[in-house]
Amino acid sequence: MLDPHDFLRGAIRPALARLRLGGAAAERLLLGTALTESGLVHLRQAGGGPARGLYQIEPATHRDLWRSYLAYRPVVAARLLRLAAPGAPGAPGESQLVWNLAYATGVARLIYRRRPEPLPAAADLEGLARYWKAHFNSAAGRGRAADFLRRAGPLLNALIEEETA
Repeated sequence: MLDPHDFLRGAIRPALARLRLGGAAAERLLLGTALTESGLVHLRQAGGGPARGLYQIEPATHRDLWRSYLAYRPVVAARLLRLAAPGAPGAPGESQLVWNLAYATGVARLIYRRRPEPLPAAADLEGLARYWKAHFNSAAGRGRAADFLRRAGPLLNALIEEETA
């Protein structure tokens, strides 16, 4: 398992800073998302499904983000491209969701950002769990808000306690 604190400090915070979409609520939501989706272990969806990377983002979701959101937001798209490894022009390939932690974090943050509802408060773990279910896992997904709280809640609570101590 990837160390969650290292992932937060080494991937999540720098990626969010580059996107200019940071803050404690976004950090906790993304760390909780990765813990819930992959346990910070799995890079491919169990059972052979299409989801990829620590955030378990499906290639179709990645393509849709570029086609129907970033195509109309060139400034945000340029910021995300700065997180991608150099390569062909246009949207980076889905393989970067697996091996490029900064890019995958940026994509995950923008999946949430495209929703009009504001993020819950950073200390509202139940709100973050419901937000994950509604805007990342989807109503049709098998995950439940209780899964987010079970898998990510203890670590997120520890982070909150560290920051308030």
